[in-house]
Amino acid sequence: MQLKCVAIDDEPLALEIIKKYVDGYPSLKLVNTFEDAVSGAEYLKSNKVDVLFVDINMPDITGVDLVRSLQGKPMVVFTTAYKKFAYDGFELEALDYLLKPISSTRFGSAVTKLIDHYAIKHQADSEQDEPIYVHSEYRLIKIEVNDIEYVESMQDYIKIHLLSAEKPVLTLMPLKNIIEKLPANRFIRIHRGFVVAKAQIRSIYNRKVKLRTAELPVGTSYADFIKDWGK
Repeated sequence: MQLKCVAIDDEPLALEIIKKYVDGYPSLKLVNTFEDAVSGAEYLKSNKVDVLFVDINMPDITGVDLVRSLQGKPMVVFTTAYKKFAYDGFELEALDYLLKPISSTRFGSAVTKLIDHYAIKHQADSEQDEPIYVHSEYRLIKIEVNDIEYVESMQDYIKIHLLSAEKPVLTLMPLKNIIEKLPANRFIRIHRGFVVAKAQIRSIYNRKVKLRTAELPVGTSYADFIKDWGK
C-alpha cells in the first residue's frame, strides 16, 4: 500500500517541509506540489489522489473553499498557522489539522490517522476471507483474518498477534502451515520468524518494519519485499 499525496501551499518552505516528512514514510508518495490553489484544484479535477495536504489561508482560493469544490474528495489534512480555522477544517471532515510549524512527531500522528482510515475504508474488500480455526489451551479458537497483525514463530509453536487482544494466541503449528491459510495478497513473510499483515505496516526504516504495536526485523533473505511494498 502506498498513498498518493498532493500538497498545496503558497509558501515554498512549507512545501519543502511536507516533502521532507512524506519522504520519510514508505506508505506515502508525494506525486505533485502546487504553490497556488487554482493550479492544484485543476490538477485534482483530472487526477485521483489518496491524500491532500492543503494550507487553509491562501490568497487566491482558501483551502476550505478548494476542498468544498472537489468531487470525490481525497483524505484531507489541513495545514495552517492560524488556530481559528480549525472549525472550518473539521466541518469538512478533514482527517487532521496541522498547526505550523509542523513537527515531525505531529506529522507522524497524522500519517497514522491516514493509514488507519484508509484500512477501515477498504476493509470491505477483505470481508469475504474465511476465518482461521486453531487449537489453543484445549479449545478451538476462531480467528478473523482482518484481526491478525502479525504471526510469530516459536519453533514448533506460533503466536498469532491480534489487533483486538492484548494477549496473542499460542498454538502448536509450524509457521509454514499458517502461511498456507492466509491470503497471499494480504500477508508477507519478512523474516524466518515473522509474517505480517501488509495493511498493518506503518513504515519501514533501517530494515525494520513498524506495525501498530511492534517493530520487527527484516531478514536478509526477505529484504526484497521492502522495495516492492509500496507498489
